[in-house]
Amino acid sequence: MNANILSLKGRLEDRRFLTGHGRYTADHSRPGELVGVVVRSPHAHAVISSIDTTAALAMPGVVAVWTASDLAADGLGTLPCNVSVNGVTPLVVPPHRALAQDRVRHVGEPVAFVVAESRAAAEDAAEAVAVDFEALPAIVSPIAALEAGAPALWDEAPGNLAFTFEAGDRAATDAAIAGAAHVVALPLHNNRVSALPMEPRAAIATLEADGTLLLEVSGQGVHGIRRALARSVLHIEEAALAVFAEDVGGGFGLKNFAFPEHVLVLYSARRLARPVKWISSLSEDLMAAVHGRAMDCLARLALDETGRFLALQVDIVSDLGAYASSFGPGAATGAVPSALGGVYDIPAMFLRSRGAFTNTAPVDAYRGAGKPEANYIIERLIDAAARRFGFDPVALRRRNVVDAFPYRKALGAVVDTGRFKENIETALDLADHAGFATRKAEAAAAGRLRGIGVACFLETARGAPDEEAAIRFAADGMIELVTGTESNGQGHETAFPMVAAERLGLPLDSFRYIQADTRKTRVGGGHGGARSMHMGAGTLAMAIDEMLEKAAPVAAQLLQADPDDVVLRDGRFTAGGDAPSIALLDLPAAAREAGLLAAGGLDTTVFRQNAPITFPGGCHVAEVEVDAETGVVTIVRYVAVDDYGRVVNPQLTEGQVHGGLAQGIGQALGEAIVYEAESGQLLSGSLMDYFVPRAEDLPSFEVTLDGSPTSANPLGVKGAGQAGCISAPPTIINAVLDALAPLGVTDIEMPATPERVWQAIRAARAG
Repeated sequence: MNANILSLKGRLEDRRFLTGHGRYTADHSRPGELVGVVVRSPHAHAVISSIDTTAALAMPGVVAVWTASDLAADGLGTLPCNVSVNGVTPLVVPPHRALAQDRVRHVGEPVAFVVAESRAAAEDAAEAVAVDFEALPAIVSPIAALEAGAPALWDEAPGNLAFTFEAGDRAATDAAIAGAAHVVALPLHNNRVSALPMEPRAAIATLEADGTLLLEVSGQGVHGIRRALARSVLHIEEAALAVFAEDVGGGFGLKNFAFPEHVLVLYSARRLARPVKWISSLSEDLMAAVHGRAMDCLARLALDETGRFLALQVDIVSDLGAYASSFGPGAATGAVPSALGGVYDIPAMFLRSRGAFTNTAPVDAYRGAGKPEANYIIERLIDAAARRFGFDPVALRRRNVVDAFPYRKALGAVVDTGRFKENIETALDLADHAGFATRKAEAAAAGRLRGIGVACFLETARGAPDEEAAIRFAADGMIELVTGTESNGQGHETAFPMVAAERLGLPLDSFRYIQADTRKTRVGGGHGGARSMHMGAGTLAMAIDEMLEKAAPVAAQLLQADPDDVVLRDGRFTAGGDAPSIALLDLPAAAREAGLLAAGGLDTTVFRQNAPITFPGGCHVAEVEVDAETGVVTIVRYVAVDDYGRVVNPQLTEGQVHGGLAQGIGQALGEAIVYEAESGQLLSGSLMDYFVPRAEDLPSFEVTLDGSPTSANPLGVKGAGQAGCISAPPTIINAVLDALAPLGVTDIEMPATPERVWQAIRAARAG
C-alpha cells in the first residue's frame, strides 16, 4: 500500500461535516417551493367515517389538501413488499396506501396531506382538517394477535396471520431433543426499537420541465426507492423518475424504503407543478416510520451429557405491525435461518416462524435484521444451559465452536472461513477473564454485584446480492468511481478511493466518488446488510482490474513494448528499467490521439450478480456492576475481538463497530418502543420517553480486529456494519444475569432497565 494511504488520518468527508458544509435534504429548497404536512391518525384502529377539508382549504396560504379519494381517482397504487416468503402458508400483503382509505390501523398512519406556501400555514391547516373516526378494538401484542378472538386487522389475513415459514429438519430435531441428556428452553423477547437516525426522514419532489419527476430524499437506497415508487405506486417508467440523495445523517435500515410521504410529495409536485418539500420531525419518525426487531420466540437447545450440542429448535412470532413493509417479513424468514445457531456446530435445527399483524407501526429492517435475533437466541441458551446443568459457559462455547472450514450449517449456509475459536481465546485473554473472580469478590466486599458476560456472533453479510460499479476517466483529468452502494455516514468517500488508490498507485485526490443518484448510476443495491465494502468496493475492484486488462496492451503499443513486460507502478505504465513510461491518467487521451481507443476509451463497468455471502464473526466480553438498591447497570468494561477479513481502513471499521455496540447496548439496557395495551397509543413518542444511550452510559470500547480474509470478493473483506448491534445484546444480558445469579435471578427480558432489574431482584428476594 502506498504512503499516501498509510498516512491518511480521519475521513476525507469530515472537513465538510465539521465546518457546517454538509448537504442535507432539509437544508435545500427550490424556487417556488411548497411545504407539506401530514395529518395523522390519533387512533390505533378506527373506521374513517368522514374527512372534511373545507376549513383547511380556506385558510391563508393553503394550496391543496389531499385525501385517499384524490390519490385513488388518479390511479395511484400501493406501496410494495419487496420480499417473497416460500412458506407453509403464503405471505399476505395487504394494500398499503399512502393515505389511509376507510380505516386506520396504527397511531400516526397518514390520513391527509396539506400543501401550503409555508410550514406554519400547512401546520395550522392540518389542525383544521376534521376527521370523524369510529374507534375499533386494537391489538398490539403479536402473540395475542394470533390467538382466537383477537381484533382482526385485515379480511385477507384470518387470525392476523401474515405467514408461516419453516426451515430445517423437524424429525431429526425432535428425535435429538427426545434423546438428549439435557434440554434447556427459554422464552426470549427482542424488544421493538427505533433506528432513530440523527437526521429524520426528508424529501423534496420537483416536476421537471421535460415532464419527469425528481425526488431528493434522505435515503440509503435510491434505486430501490425509485423502483418501488415508479412501478408500484405511480405506474410510470423508471426513467420518468429520478431519485438522488446527498449527505445522509444515518440510516440503519430505516432509509432503505419508499414511504407514504415520498408518494405524497411526488403526487403533489405532479398535480401542482411546483416543488414540494416534506421534513419529518423526530416524533413523526418515532411514531410513523418503521420500527425494528419486535420478535418473540420459544427456543430449545439439546445437549449430550458432555455438553455437546445436539439440536436447536426455535418457534418465532414476528410482529409485522399493521402492514407487510418493504423487507419486514424477511427478517424472520430469509435472514434468521442464515445465522441461526451462531458460530457453533449444531447437527440438527428446526425453525418455525409466524408473522402477526398488529395495530402498531410497521416493522422493517433495522441494523442486522434477523441476525441479531438469531444470535441472541443461541447465546442466551448457552448461558442458561450452563447455569441449569452445571457447565461452564465458556467451556460450552469452546467445546462446540466451529473450527474447521468450509462448514455447512444445518440450515444450509456454508461458512467459508473464520477465526471463531481463536477469537474466543483472544477475547478472554484481553478481558482478563481468568482474573474475574478476584474482581467479583472485591466488588462484593464493597456491596456491588459484578458480572461477566461472554457471547460470540456470526453475521451473514451481503445484503442485495447484485451490484454495479464503474471507473470513468473524466474530461477534467479525474477518475470517477461510480458505485451502486451508498453512504449514510460510514465514510465511503474515503474508503472507496483508498481501494482505487492502492490498486492504481495514485494519490487519493485523483478520484471523484459518485453515488446515490439514479441520473448518474445505472443500478445499485444501496446500503443495507453490511454490504458496501464487499459488494460495492469489491465490484469496484473488479472494474478496476478489468480496466487495467484493457489498458495494459494499449500502453504497450504506445510504449512500443512487449505487453508481457508492461506493468503499472505508482500510477504509470512502464516496461521496466530506464524504458519510457506513460501515466495512467494520460493514457486515454494519448491512446485516442493514436487511434487506439474507441468511444468510451478505458471507462469500464462491471455488474456483479449473486455474489457470495461473507461471514464476519467474533467474541465479545462485558463486565457490569449492578446496584442492587436501584437496579442501575453500569458497564465497567467491554472487549471485542472481531473478524472482518482484510480491513481496508481500521479507523472506519472501528467506528462502525463502536456505533453498532452503542445501539446494541441501547437495546439491551433501555431502548423500547412501547404501546399501551388496550388503546394502542404510543407511550414512547419522544426522547423524554425513549431511551438513547449517552456517552456516560458507555465504556471505552476495546476493539481488536483479527481477521481471516474471504475469497467471496477480490478484497478479502467481510461486512462490519452490523456486528456490534448483533453481539452486544446477548453479551450485556449474559453479564447482567451473571451479576444477579447469586440472588437467584435466572432470567430477565430486554431491555434490562433499572426498574426491571430492581423488580427482578425484589422478586428473587421475596421468593
